Amino acid sequence: MSDISIAEAKNRLPALLREVESGEALRITRRGRIVAVVLGLKEYESLVAAAKGRPSLKEAISRYRESACFGWELSPEEVDEWRDPSEGRRVL
Repeated sequence: MSDISIAEAKNRLPALLREVESGEALRITRRGRIVAVVLGLKEYESLVAAAKGRPSLKEAISRYRESACFGWELSPEEVDEWRDPSEGRRVL
């Protein structure tokens, strides 16, 4: 994967598209920071296909929380015992 500035990409677009079609991926930069990635159609379609049927991160976390069994129950008093009762450091 190679990096190319927006200005250079604008000037060389036909040649860059040929590179992308041959399997090369390009990262487009603005002032040295990556702002976009250009992929060929095959790579894009494979990414889309891989993502289909997968739950979103939010859904995956919700499913995990519903099914997780940690095997212990804690009372509020037990949690309070873990806490440091000191006032902590003095902030000026």
